[in-house]
Amino acid sequence: MVKVTMTVNGRTASGEVEGRTLLSGFLREELGLTGTHVGCDTSQCGACVVHVDGKAVKSCTMLAAEADGAEVATIEGQAAPDGTLNTIQQAFQDHHGLQCGFCTPGMVMSAAALLKDNPKPSEQEIREYLEGNLCRCTGYHNIVKAIMAASGQDVSAVAAE
Repeated sequence: MVKVTMTVNGRTASGEVEGRTLLSGFLREELGLTGTHVGCDTSQCGACVVHVDGKAVKSCTMLAAEADGAEVATIEGQAAPDGTLNTIQQAFQDHHGLQCGFCTPGMVMSAAALLKDNPKPSEQEIREYLEGNLCRCTGYHNIVKAIMAASGQDVSAVAAE
């Protein structure tokens, strides 16, 4: 067993894990942060995206021990303490960027990373950035629209597909 300590959503979190414990497992099973979804365990779907030291990471491909000492942000830490949605979450709601919701945490976390690095991405840049995130419900169009809206861009000209 290995002791790990990290800051998760602004709070210190510690636990003892087996060396093979994935960050996604630690977040979900040890910390109860089940918003980090696990869809594939093979880095294919992106439902498990979290931020580690400010970078988007698929938590099903990172060992919990690798995050020892890191700052980790999950979907649970995105809304305000009173539950008010952040800009990206609100845009997903306003522009119907979700259906079943399974991919949504990873999409929101990926969108946040994209907008941090590229505050005004084009539709094409958003689509390329999201290539590592799978959604089986929406067809991506409203997700792209939501991300563009969250960046402050006018989405009225974005045609429906």
